[in-house]
Amino acid sequence: MFILAYDVGTSGVKTCLYKSGDDLELVASELGAYGLTILPDGGAEQDPEEWWSAMVSTTHHLAATHPAEMSAVEGISFCSQMQALVLVDALGRHLRPAMSYMDQRAVEEKRRGLESGFKIAGINARKLLASLYRTSAVSASVKDPMWKYLWVRDHEPQVFKKVRWWVDVKEYLIGRMTGHHVMSIDSAFATLLLDVRAKKPAWAEKLARTFGVNPAHLPPIVVSSAAVGTLRPEIASELGLPSSAVVYAGGGDASLIGVGAGACDVSDTHVYWGTSGWVSTVTDHRAVDISSMIATVDGADPGKYNYFAELETAGKCFEWVRRHLAEDEIDVYLSHDNKADDTESEYESLYEYLSEIVSKAAAGAGGVIFTPWLHGNRCPFEDANARAMFFNISLETGKTELLRAVIEGVCFHLRWFLETQEKKVETTETIRFVGGGALSPVTSQILADVLGRRVETVADPQNVGSVGAALVALVGAGKVSDLPTAARQLVKVSGTYEPNPATREVYDRQYEVFKTMYKQNRKAFGALNAANEGNN
Repeated sequence: MFILAYDVGTSGVKTCLYKSGDDLELVASELGAYGLTILPDGGAEQDPEEWWSAMVSTTHHLAATHPAEMSAVEGISFCSQMQALVLVDALGRHLRPAMSYMDQRAVEEKRRGLESGFKIAGINARKLLASLYRTSAVSASVKDPMWKYLWVRDHEPQVFKKVRWWVDVKEYLIGRMTGHHVMSIDSAFATLLLDVRAKKPAWAEKLARTFGVNPAHLPPIVVSSAAVGTLRPEIASELGLPSSAVVYAGGGDASLIGVGAGACDVSDTHVYWGTSGWVSTVTDHRAVDISSMIATVDGADPGKYNYFAELETAGKCFEWVRRHLAEDEIDVYLSHDNKADDTESEYESLYEYLSEIVSKAAAGAGGVIFTPWLHGNRCPFEDANARAMFFNISLETGKTELLRAVIEGVCFHLRWFLETQEKKVETTETIRFVGGGALSPVTSQILADVLGRRVETVADPQNVGSVGAALVALVGAGKVSDLPTAARQLVKVSGTYEPNPATREVYDRQYEVFKTMYKQNRKAFGALNAANEGNN
């Protein structure tokens, strides 16, 4: 069976063609890029038409190089970024740019909707208790999609009156492909309006109305392995795919990357390091930590949940430091592209070059600490005004130390996630590490050293989202009956990193300082950034 899996991320779509049999073989893949617009008022938007164009172009490239296999595609599935807001009309056409999970404009909507009256932990007590009872979570972050929905209602009434469906990224694409508008259960949970007490997937309609959400805008809920429909004839023609290809619901990155990492049994913990980053632990029950902004997200495997803590700028920090601290000097060796023109070059890519440079700095980066909050922070504290900084620079500090401090700073934040999660759930001693960051042995070793735990990587760690999408399609097609078993069998460990005891003292010392950095600078962040961002 040939499966086409679209991994729709923040900066691009990775279109992967898989062949299933005794194993899951990646036949070929193509990457298509698109933009993210950061607005001065805290907005973060993407054009859904760019998602679609990237999908079409990458699909055509695969069809040109593998025509026989692409003409035999039977299943299409998705893994995608989550908690965006895509509003479409009755014909499935998007009405405005999608509001990214990073969008933080709806401060006033959140304040009016959640922060009035008698409060517990700063949240209206009645709404807090009602939300926890009905949804096992609460929309406590300004970046949660409900507040974006209300922001459009308040600021763009002419757009809002045309809304038929509120969907997320992959649901928009699925609707465009099939004409059917649904939400997979993990996407539904990410709206924080899923009724977890209902016997079958359903919306918490009364709660939605309490917050000002029209339940008629919420589409039917399906499981990740559900067959939504086949390709509309005109879409099949546009993509160059068989109209008989079945489109499956797939899942969000928060639920499918763990599947593709082979970490989907209870207590399995994985770290993802892509544009964003997170720590996620599988549980068999729902859990929430309001003060730390952590909650369980419904998993692709029914009855399993992912206790999920996210950092929105992980790999983005390395991209920033590459662009602003390295490329000016690396030009002498490499182009600005990831891959060098000369494939025999000692350093095949900028990231490999940077990893080599980072490895030359001692653990602790000469005492320099970096905070990875380039676009505010969400967990274990939320503050849209928080920012990245280098702390404790001295005359002896060079770019090598600054580069290493960026990697260590992201790892410190991931350790903070891990320790915060352990207050509620049991995590594993061995951590599965995936995403583009896991391509670097240097980063993998620093993560093991900072966490003080064994770290395992897998083959093609940057493709785990599409692997998860392909696996749920196999479940939907009846080719696989048990998702965790299939993931264990098909996903192989390719690298193991043991923590180096010699680094423990310096990392423990710097980690304790790292955790104080936000509290010590919170007022300064607010003074500098609240007026600029329109946030408090």
